[in-house]
Amino acid sequence: MTKLPALALLGAASLIATACDSNEAATTSGFDDAQVVADFADHVIIPTYAALAERATTLRVAVDALAADPTEARLGAAQDAWVAARMPWEQSEAFLFGPVDAEGFDPALDTWPLNKTDLDAVLASSDTIDSAYVKNLPPTQKGFHTLEYLLFGTGGGRVVADLDARSLAYLGAVAGEFEDITARLHDAWTDGIGGAGPYRDVFVTAGAGSAAYPSLAAAAQEIVAGMSGICDEVANGKIADPYDGQDAQLEESRFSNNSLADFQDNIRSVKNAYLGTTPFSAGTGASLSGWVQGEDAALDTQIRAQIDASIAAIAAIPAPFGTAIFDDGAAAAIENAQAAIRSLQTLLDTRLLPLVQK
Repeated sequence: MTKLPALALLGAASLIATACDSNEAATTSGFDDAQVVADFADHVIIPTYAALAERATTLRVAVDALAADPTEARLGAAQDAWVAARMPWEQSEAFLFGPVDAEGFDPALDTWPLNKTDLDAVLASSDTIDSAYVKNLPPTQKGFHTLEYLLFGTGGGRVVADLDARSLAYLGAVAGEFEDITARLHDAWTDGIGGAGPYRDVFVTAGAGSAAYPSLAAAAQEIVAGMSGICDEVANGKIADPYDGQDAQLEESRFSNNSLADFQDNIRSVKNAYLGTTPFSAGTGASLSGWVQGEDAALDTQIRAQIDASIAAIAAIPAPFGTAIFDDGAAAAIENAQAAIRSLQTLLDTRLLPLVQK
C-alpha cells in the first residue's frame, strides 16, 4: 500500500515547528473572558442541539409517513432526513461534555459499532416491537446507526420492498425514542432535566465558587479539550481503524456512505467552537478565536488555517470512504488528511491549551 510521501510528513512537521517557534513571543495570564464562555453556550452549543432536535422530529415524521404508505419517494425522504439530522450531531462532537456525557445521551444516540446480528434477531423474532420494547434494548440496537441500517441497507442499496411490517415498526419505535432523547439533550442545556437546573447556567457561571468550573480558564480548557479530542478520534479512530485494518466493517456510517461528510462535520465542530458560531444560528458573539488574537495573533492565524486545511484534506479523499481504504491511489489523500488533522491537534494541545491555562 502506498504510504504518505516523506515530503508531506516533512511539511506537517515544519508547520508544527513554526508554530512552536512563534510561541516564544506569546505572553498571557490565562483565559479570563466570561463573554466567550457565555457566547459559546448561546451561539454554538444550544443552537446546535436545537437543530438536532428539530431535525430528529423531521426524521420521525418522515419515518411515520413511510410506515403509513411505503413508497420509494417516502423512503428517499426518510433517508434525506437521516442525513440532515446527522449533520448537527457530527458538528456537536467537539463539545461532548455536560449532559450529553453525564446523562448517557451520546451512547444512546450514536453507539458504534451496530450489533447487526442482534438487530436482525429482533426482526426475525415474534416479539412485539413498540416504544416500550425498544426502550429496553441496548444502545447497539438503536440510535443513529440502527436507523441508518434500516433506512439504507448494506451499501446504501435499500429499496422499499425490503421493508416489511416489522422493519417499519422497528424504524418507528427507534425514531420516536431518538426524537425524545435529542429533545432532552437540548432541554438539559436550556431548562434542566431530572430536577437539575439548566446546564447553561453551570457553564456560564464558571469562576470562583463554581464546583464544576472553578475558573474561567477551566471552562476554556473544557472547550479546547473537546476540540482536541474529536481531532484525535477522527484521525486516529474513525479514519485509522478501517484504513489501517483494511476492514470496511469498521467504517462508521458505512450503510449510508456518509463517512466523509461525518469527518468534515467533526472538524467543522472544531471550527464552530473556535470561531463561536454555527450554521444553525444567525447569532455571533465573543469567541475563543477573538481572545487568542489578543494574546497571540500568529497562533490564531495558524489555527484557522489548519482547521480549513484539515476540512479540505478530508474533502480530497475519493468517495466513498469504504472503497477508498482499499485503493492504493487514495492512500496519499487519506494519509494527508490524517496528517493535517494531527497537525491541528498538535496546535491545540501544545499551543492553545497552555495559552488558556492559568
